[in-house]
Amino acid sequence: MDFSILVNYFPYYIEGFLNTILASVLALIGSFVLGSILAVFRITGVKPLQWIGTAYVEFVRNIPLLLIVFFFWYALPTFGMRLDGFQAGTVGLTIYTAAFIAEAIRAGILSVPKGQMEAARSSGMTYVQAMLHVVLPQAIKLVIPPLSNQFINLIKNSSVLTVVAGLDLMYFADKVNGDSYATVSAYVFAGLFYLVLTLPMSYGSHVLERRLAKSS
Repeated sequence: MDFSILVNYFPYYIEGFLNTILASVLALIGSFVLGSILAVFRITGVKPLQWIGTAYVEFVRNIPLLLIVFFFWYALPTFGMRLDGFQAGTVGLTIYTAAFIAEAIRAGILSVPKGQMEAARSSGMTYVQAMLHVVLPQAIKLVIPPLSNQFINLIKNSSVLTVVAGLDLMYFADKVNGDSYATVSAYVFAGLFYLVLTLPMSYGSHVLERRLAKSS
């Protein structure tokens, strides 16, 4: 290990680290919102919404993330829309992760006793109100572990931005490798920066899971 690489190229790593955090946070928020909507679509009694939700999840889950990112990077310009590498990667990451989050939340919703929805509706709530205020909060509590895993996977999958010059951590690790030819050190240090993001999230999810269990 050549620690001079970390010292000499520290600004590169920091810029990539910050861009990775930004892409991950944006994709996390976007995929959670979109995934929640798709999960509700899949369990609602409205057939067109069920078809939309099912088609989205089945299609996106069965194609590589890289192809989705390539679509926004290469195909959108043919329709007059151009995204830079960071935008294309973040949007692709959001759309891809939303499909997996949708399945996790759907499983949580189905785990909530049906009487909860019936009681909420009988108290005067609309379907949307009952879902937002009664069912979804309980479902989210039930699916904290799989959601945490998806969020951690999202951070690791953000490395896909490097193939479209998304200025993420791996992109700058490639630059460090190209400049220094210290391949092992360049990528090991990048891995350590990823651990700085994923380990606290993993620990935090365990703490949150225990607290929610106690509150229940």
